[in-house]
Amino acid sequence: MPRMTLPAEGSCRCGALRFRVTEPPILTAACHCTGCQKMSGSAFSTTAMIPAAGFEVIAGTPVVGGLKGADIHHQHCPDCLSWVFTTLGPELPFVNLRAVMLDDTAWFAPFTETCTSEMLPWARTGALRSYEKFPPPEAFSALMAEFAEFYARSED
Repeated sequence: MPRMTLPAEGSCRCGALRFRVTEPPILTAACHCTGCQKMSGSAFSTTAMIPAAGFEVIAGTPVVGGLKGADIHHQHCPDCLSWVFTTLGPELPFVNLRAVMLDDTAWFAPFTETCTSEMLPWARTGALRSYEKFPPPEAFSALMAEFAEFYARSED
């Protein structure tokens, strides 16, 4: 897996909402849950977990859509309604960026996949780690450390 070239930029489908990434991902994933299937219109959603300090919207103002909750905020373009990223509350200082929204996606591969119990039978991702549901919260530190080691060994 090649590394993400930083800074990186991307946008929604129509280009009205643009963002910049200045820090590398702390984890990459594909989620197979039926909610992500329906919101993405695909077999799974792609995620690059980016530290909040390394992510900024540089054009447009996102609107919250999709599943709405106290801490989960699916951010969409107000014009084309593309699902661009998700924030999960102040205690989780990262942004779940839909990796396919980046201008350059050649580097992206999911390190882990979640909710495989809801996976379409043909939707294989090649992820190195796989979970029937979401990994338990106590597993994330080790998973992110393993990804960091894997990512550090990746090509430039």
